[in-house]
Amino acid sequence: MDEIDLDAYGPTVRQIYELATKKIGGADEPLYGGEVTFQGVERSQELDGVDIAVLGCSYDLGTTFRPGARFGPRSVRELSRFIGAWPMGVWPWDDNIRDEHRIIDYGDVPYVTGYWDSFRDSATAIANTILSAGASILSLGGDHYVTHPLMTAHAEHHGPLAIVHFDSHSDDLPVPTHNHGTMFFHGIHEGLIDPSASMHLGLRTPYPQSKELGYAVLDAIAIREMTSQQIANAVAERVGDRPAYVTFDIDFVDPAFAPGTGTPCPGGPDVYKSREILFEIDATGINVVGGDMVEVAPAYDGPGQITALAGATVASDILELIAHSRARSSAT
Repeated sequence: MDEIDLDAYGPTVRQIYELATKKIGGADEPLYGGEVTFQGVERSQELDGVDIAVLGCSYDLGTTFRPGARFGPRSVRELSRFIGAWPMGVWPWDDNIRDEHRIIDYGDVPYVTGYWDSFRDSATAIANTILSAGASILSLGGDHYVTHPLMTAHAEHHGPLAIVHFDSHSDDLPVPTHNHGTMFFHGIHEGLIDPSASMHLGLRTPYPQSKELGYAVLDAIAIREMTSQQIANAVAERVGDRPAYVTFDIDFVDPAFAPGTGTPCPGGPDVYKSREILFEIDATGINVVGGDMVEVAPAYDGPGQITALAGATVASDILELIAHSRARSSAT
């Protein structure tokens, strides 16, 4: 190929050309080969200098309908490598947070398969290790029960959390057992959650107990009728300056766009509206101290792994919220 005169095209073209020659996440392999990590970042458990660790929670023993979310973290990571391939960052975010923050993929929580308490104890301990090192966590589920031990660790470091919960189910059933529909009840009982600062978004199954427990609710009808900015402003007013944990069940998205999940519920928003709400929440400046994206079950996915792609995209957006919150905190 003839030598290209980059200066003839402008500084942006030169910048992109130079960025595109860099290795993404240190990987020599093509995007469809090599080690599978989130957005192709380094796989490591060394936490010195780490800002954000991506933690897989390949657990689905809390599932009450279709199992298979234990395979979600691997599937989401596969699709995320493509999302993370752009050297200028993830569209439409105007920054590449990997340039400003050291982000690693910590791997998955080890536990004895078949024993829920083994997962609970291991996930809590590893999350505490990461948080004690000064890093933040983006977790990939797994069924939604995985949020419980993650909340436990975050609350130990930040105090009671403001939960910003995207889901078609409230997951706050007041029952003594632990599954993927009870952790936002137990979280209140255990002092992990400040319900007065927390909100369920997108519900389209019965939730008669939620408001009595103290949660605010914007159900699927409200999500459809309100603008994303109005929704974000309602979240910000509710959360205030409290430490916020964003938890996103992929069944928040309508199954037309995300069929690969254990408990799909028609009548939800599309992927763009889901992302737009996250963009607007970021613009409010709330303090997002951690988050997760859960319930991708690849066995039920459509052609092209569309649910895993949606999950990887949303997880990338939550990663942006965490990174931007860290940047705001360090600037004060």
